[in-house]
Amino acid sequence: MRPDDWHLTEDVDEFLARAGDFLRSRPGPHVMQLTWAERVRKRGADSFGTEAPVFGVLERAGEVSGTFYRLPPRALSLSSLTPEQADSLAARLAALGHFPSRVSADHGTATAFAEAWQRHTGATPKLHATQVRLYGLGTLTPPDPLPAGRGRVLGEQDLDEAIFWCGEFSKAVGEDVTVNADTWAETRYADKRYTLWETPDGTPVSVAGMNPLIGGQIQVDVVYTPAHLRGHGYAAAVSAEVSRAALAAGAKDVVLFADVANPTSNALYQRLGYRAITDWAAYDFSAAGQ
Repeated sequence: MRPDDWHLTEDVDEFLARAGDFLRSRPGPHVMQLTWAERVRKRGADSFGTEAPVFGVLERAGEVSGTFYRLPPRALSLSSLTPEQADSLAARLAALGHFPSRVSADHGTATAFAEAWQRHTGATPKLHATQVRLYGLGTLTPPDPLPAGRGRVLGEQDLDEAIFWCGEFSKAVGEDVTVNADTWAETRYADKRYTLWETPDGTPVSVAGMNPLIGGQIQVDVVYTPAHLRGHGYAAAVSAEVSRAALAAGAKDVVLFADVANPTSNALYQRLGYRAITDWAAYDFSAAGQ
């Protein structure tokens, strides 16, 4: 595997033309690649920072076997790679002067790249504290009984409510982003569709979001119940409702990520019919080599 087998481009359309079929062949493991490529395509490259995004395709004799993308200052995100492929990418990026501060991928790929990056640059990798598990929906099994109330899909007329809930979620998870009417369009929350679970008197108690349909797949992203309302089954109910909405929207595959360290959410998703696909990891790099 040679470093120059990696084709790099700043053009997302070229990236998708080369790698689209490869990514859609396994949409679950490629969910991040598909999602962010589509966001760049729709919003424009300059919507994500002053530096241009970089996309890469590992291609030999017309056959694609790996991809990556990087939207500075965000992490380098990789498709599944062998240690040899990860090493060739590390060599290629180092030679071109690309020095990401973090890599994110399935656990084996992230580890292989982190080790290769240390060999090629001297940068010290540190495993990020939060690790997540990617789940795919099998047969949806809603909770029985459901808590009292109903699910309600938020429409354009409910924008203020969506902004409020996403702001509460971002604060709860420690995300460094301001979510309000002025910043909404620039956030990752703006392209999602949201479902609320409401009690019989119309009080919203839990929210779940889903990304647009891409490659026949929808990712459930953002599931949040305020701490004082947990333990009543609201998260399970709203997760079932948003999963049902994803299937109704035409998704052949529905996926989501869960924090490996949170046994409650992992058990909840498994009860609903989600099955583990792979564990995900991120490594942060020291400044060595920059």
